[in-house]
Amino acid sequence: MATFKIIRGVLPATTVLMSGCDLVVLHPAGDVAAQQGHLIVVSTILMLLIVVPVIALTLIFAWRYRQSNRTATYQPDWDHSTGLELLIWAAPLLIIIALGAVTWISTHTLDPYRPLRELSAHRNVPAGTKPLTVEVVALDWKWLFIYPDLGVAFVNELAAPVDVPIRFKITASSVMNSFFIPALAGQIYAMPGMQTELNAVINHPGAYEGFSANYSGAGFSGMHFKFRGMSAADFERWVQHARDAGSPLGGDVYRELVKPSERDPVRLYSSVDPGLYDAILNQCVTPGTLTKDHSC
Repeated sequence: MATFKIIRGVLPATTVLMSGCDLVVLHPAGDVAAQQGHLIVVSTILMLLIVVPVIALTLIFAWRYRQSNRTATYQPDWDHSTGLELLIWAAPLLIIIALGAVTWISTHTLDPYRPLRELSAHRNVPAGTKPLTVEVVALDWKWLFIYPDLGVAFVNELAAPVDVPIRFKITASSVMNSFFIPALAGQIYAMPGMQTELNAVINHPGAYEGFSANYSGAGFSGMHFKFRGMSAADFERWVQHARDAGSPLGGDVYRELVKPSERDPVRLYSSVDPGLYDAILNQCVTPGTLTKDHSC
């Protein structure tokens, strides 16, 4: 009886606590994150097919075969049941096979390096569509976003037009971080001297939270930024505002920017030196090593 009282007390408390959570991972605005959320739900349901019956039977057996129940069958010499053995081994095996199949398919479908084939369910990427390229640099302790095709850059602010594939090229200036926008897609590590990639798409306009999901030092807790999903017209205005109000971003500016700082405001850059991202990736942007063409 004590066990049932505990359960009755825990369930309402859990419900209240969960009601205050914004489960953005399960209600995302991007197709990749939506598929990842679906995978979480399917995997959880498959596992609960075993977990729930085991918990229920544990409680039932504990109650039925309690010491005070004199009507329960007592068989001290019982040791085997072929039917029970088949059930015990077959059910988990089937769950493992199902989980393995789902994981195998999803691992390839949701490969972050794989170019997008769909904008959302039942909507393919139009033939000839060029993805929006964004070069991401994790700094101490802020984010630099470079748009090489548009010639602009931003610190701690990122945007993309709705229903346009985005190709992120990700690196870091010093220590490892993790680039994560829960509404868009899963987290991808940012590592110095290495490049990772993420292909994703945002399907609904809005402002979404982005941050580093990997501890990287004293200013880690302030490594947050806004990711904005916009209409094509709003995105053009956003880019034009950077061109009008920003300043140029070159090697000298970057060397000042890369110095550790916390909770930096949004910064706009009207132009970016060609090859700057490659120089950052190759760890060449240090005094005395960066040449005019950003080569080491």
